[in-house]
Amino acid sequence: MHLVEKIIVEVMPKPEILDPQGRAIQGVFNRAGHASVNNVRQGKRFEISVDGPITDALLDEIEELAATVLSNPVIETYAIYADEGDGE
Repeated sequence: MHLVEKIIVEVMPKPEILDPQGRAIQGVFNRAGHASVNNVRQGKRFEISVDGPITDALLDEIEELAATVLSNPVIETYAIYADEGDGE
């Protein structure tokens, strides 16, 4: 059996950075009658499939990619975690 694991990288604007897309979504929610929604932040989610087990070394590689390719560290933060699903 071929084991495929997933690593998830979620990228979000830093709290102090203006998020015009999130504000636009919040406006749509509010105009649709969802007045209790007071803030929306929009980010990006990357699902990275890998062959074999997820090791600390592999997570270190993905962290380097998250910091240099998937996010802009000046304006974004990221979180990395292994998908707890059954794989594909």
